[in-house]
Parts: sequence; C-alpha cells; structure tokens
Amino acid sequence: MQFIQHDLSGIIEYIPTKFHDDRGHFYESYNQTRFAANGITENFVQDNYSFSTAGVIRGLHFQKEPHGQGKLVRCMTGKVMDVVVDLRKSSPTFGQHGTYILDAEIGNMLYVPVGFAHGFVALTDAIFVYKCTDFWNKEAESGIRWNDPTLNISWGVENPVVSDKDQILPLFDPNETIFK
Repeated sequence: MQFIQHDLSGIIEYIPTKFHDDRGHFYESYNQTRFAANGITENFVQDNYSFSTAGVIRGLHFQKEPHGQGKLVRCMTGKVMDVVVDLRKSSPTFGQHGTYILDAEIGNMLYVPVGFAHGFVALTDAIFVYKCTDFWNKEAESGIRWNDPTLNISWGVENPVVSDKDQILPLFDPNETIFK
C-alpha cells in the first residue's frame, strides 16, 4: 500500500497492495484509519458510478461553496486519464492542472480535495466510481469547459465524445475567486 503526494497541492494517489492467487486477486480499497494517517480525513457521504465508452470526456466539474465536494476517484474496469484543475485562489498551484492515469488493473485511486475542477477521459470502455464529501446540489453545480485554451489540457483523444452540457461550460477565468 502506497500513498503518493503529487505536485498539485492536496492531490494524493493511493496504490493498493494486491494479493494474487489462482482464484484472482484481493486488495483493500478503503481503510479510514490508513487514509487518515496519510492526510485523507474527510467523511464521504455519497458514491457515484458512471460507465463511459472509449473516447468519452466527462468534466471539468465542481460544486461551488458551501457545497464543495472532495472526491476519491477510481476506475473499476478499464482505464481513464483523470484531470484536475486547482481553483483555490490561495493555493501555490492555483490555475494549474494535472493528469493521472487510473487503471483498474492497478487499482489506484486519486484523492481530489474541495477546490478542484475534475474530469476524465475514458481511454478504454470504463466504469468510473467515486466517493464524495458532500451531496450533489443542483444550484451549486458548475464547471469549466474541457477544451479551455488557457488551460490547454492535452486529453489525448482526437474526436472526443462530450455532452452538450459540458460543451457550453464557461472558460477558466483566473481573476474569478471560486474557492479561497
């Protein structure tokens, strides 16, 4: 079991130890005590599930305060490239983005604290699940357009499938304070 602090402030990757035998494999996907010892102390209140075919982009989404959501994300089947954008105005990594491969074969997860926009592209057909620290709230729902020219995120997909809703999200505005 390994916890990795990434360059973006607050982003933590968890890589479980997998135990394999002739029946298959086993690993511990969540242990509150071990996660807390590695800086993930939030109380998760909602689990979400999505299936996406290869080439689908979902995001970049977040919820505005007071309903900000921290997320613990992973791929149950397949592989995705997870993307986060730091929207915390006081953060040393404000306005920066990071990309992380989440692979069901590895079982790795990414902790994304409140204050980040989040999205992913399915590199294969994938089931993506995540725990949230707050409930979904329609009035707090927001996001940033996936192909924002200021962020210049390389999604690695030539003709992505993106929802109509995600196509019209606003562009990133570094002068706007979404999260302190």
